[in-house]
Amino acid sequence: MKRGKEGRKCRCGPGGGWVLSMLFWTWGGTAYFLLEVLYKTAMGEPERISWTMLVLAMFLCVPVERCGAELPWEMPLWLQAAACAALVTGAELAAGLVLNVWLKLGVWDYSALPWNLWGQICPQFAAAWWVLCMGFIPAYDWLRWQVHCGEQPRYCI
Repeated sequence: MKRGKEGRKCRCGPGGGWVLSMLFWTWGGTAYFLLEVLYKTAMGEPERISWTMLVLAMFLCVPVERCGAELPWEMPLWLQAAACAALVTGAELAAGLVLNVWLKLGVWDYSALPWNLWGQICPQFAAAWWVLCMGFIPAYDWLRWQVHCGEQPRYCI
């Protein structure tokens, strides 16, 4: 497990770990949403920007943050990111089936991309989630170490 105090004085009170996690989810969701806004604007599709992506992004940060907190340091970072990307892709499929298929909001549509599943997920975006997780996991671990006195981040490559 990645938890430990290393003799450092904690800056969070009781329950501070969950408060910190919620801050991570909010920060991560907002960061992803801003990337989404930049991407859709650059692609000439600003009308496809939806507030639901902010909520979904915050929700998807939960497995990323929790995997980063709970997976052992001995597990290579690329494998931690792969586990997170798989969780995010599964959650994206579930959200896509609700938002895009059932509610017909049309927030995203991957049907033009090869090897997509029902237009909701595809390997290209699963790879993008892996790249994002490779950045978010160390960012969350570093913040946890600095703010909540977790173990100093160290990774196997």
